[in-house]
Amino acid sequence: MHNRKPTTIIAAAAIATALATPVHAELSAEELAKLAQNPVGNLISVPFQNNTNLNYGPLSKTQNILNIQPVIPIDVNSDWNIITRTIIPLVWQPALSPTDSSTSGIGPAQFSAFLSPADPKGGLIWGLGGIAQLPTTSDSALGSYRWGLGPTFVILHLDKGNPWVYGVLVNNVWSVGSGAGGSYNNFLLQPFLNYNFEGGTYLTSSPILTANWKADSGNQWTVPLGGGIGHIFHLGRLPVNTQIGAYYNVVKPDYGPHWQVRAQVQFMFPK
Repeated sequence: MHNRKPTTIIAAAAIATALATPVHAELSAEELAKLAQNPVGNLISVPFQNNTNLNYGPLSKTQNILNIQPVIPIDVNSDWNIITRTIIPLVWQPALSPTDSSTSGIGPAQFSAFLSPADPKGGLIWGLGGIAQLPTTSDSALGSYRWGLGPTFVILHLDKGNPWVYGVLVNNVWSVGSGAGGSYNNFLLQPFLNYNFEGGTYLTSSPILTANWKADSGNQWTVPLGGGIGHIFHLGRLPVNTQIGAYYNVVKPDYGPHWQVRAQVQFMFPK
């Protein structure tokens, strides 16, 4: 049986920090929503993103991945920021054959750092940097034990007077060195499109397209289509970005999931 204490401790610590930390910026709900939609926004935030993958594996079971994704910006000088993003996946993997059992634990974590202009002009925002995959895997069924490195890039358009926020995030990670779990070469492309209403409600589509370049032809790509809705709430003065959506995989590997349901709660700490 999976020990849930690490998950509970991480979640409790993040929520306690969120409730204890004062908010220094008085922003409208719409401005907060746009800030949350900027992958290289200059704010500390702690998103909890839950992805439920339906009809996964040979037995068409349900897989669940909770990503804890703290974002911490670093002010380099008046012209530049470094935006760091860590993704820690907590995975529940169903049995993949009648003789197997389910597996729960931590998958490989990823750490990204983007160099981004502190004061972008004309509504065009970008960030360029690197991504590292860490061998935090607690079980071989949940991912490789090898380190990984690669480039990452994001570009988006965000204008104060425009309700649309759109852009794309790209990275590719190659395994380095040796270790159990085998080598990997993984690509990610995440376009995102958001329409913001007054009051902090927004429509969103941010499908995560992936390619496993090591897989056989016809089993490399996962291409989802879909979208959802989000809204900014407040716990006292603390902004909380919430979101729910669904995506259908129009292209997938043989045993990839048909559907993904994504729900997110993000605690925000604007400067």
